Amino acid sequence: MKQFHEYRNPALAIDLVVFGYHENMLSVLLLNRNEEPFKNGWTLPGAFLQMEERFLEACGRILKTKLGIGRLFLEQLYSFDEPDRDPRGRVISVTYFALVNPGKFEIAAGKMANDASWHDVKKMPELGFDHKDIFRKALERLRSKILYFPVGFELLDDMFTMTELHELYECILDISIDRRNFRRKILDSEYIVDTGLKREGLRNRHPSLYKFNKKLKQNNFHLNVS
Repeated sequence: MKQFHEYRNPALAIDLVVFGYHENMLSVLLLNRNEEPFKNGWTLPGAFLQMEERFLEACGRILKTKLGIGRLFLEQLYSFDEPDRDPRGRVISVTYFALVNPGKFEIAAGKMANDASWHDVKKMPELGFDHKDIFRKALERLRSKILYFPVGFELLDDMFTMTELHELYECILDISIDRRNFRRKILDSEYIVDTGLKREGLRNRHPSLYKFNKKLKQNNFHLNVS
């Protein structure tokens, strides 16, 4: 019987799709590689899993060493196993995605990248490997999830107006949503709570400020915006 080390095994990579929302734009964080393959091209941040690491430990290492940021809440997305997805050899990618407010983080590219920057999801550059497919899968998951899970916790400031929340949903879903119906449905869902405060500094209007209802039972949340 062959010993375990005699078998040829594929490498395992961890890739991250980090979405950000700022100034009414949904963006994704990309790295510009400084080595082959795809040198000087854009990719999602990622790395090979080390022998002693768990998946989330690898995610933390990628965030720290390649992006210069601390740990984020991450959700496992999907695994990608096309045999030719990496020109270096047989590599399986386990992917995670995160949602952040870019204003709360200062991004710094690590030694293995020329640059790290946010890119509008509507104006994406060409991506190396199969990262275009990974990005599309993550965007599809986000657009589905926002209807049953309050993702705004991670994307908006602690307090926000109804207009800002409405704009977030329209931006992510890339559709136009009737304002009155949205307001009624979002309030009926108990998704948000009126703080009793007003937004100051806006000419001729002082809209109410809301915060997320963190006591909401997420498994009961569902928002129909159609």
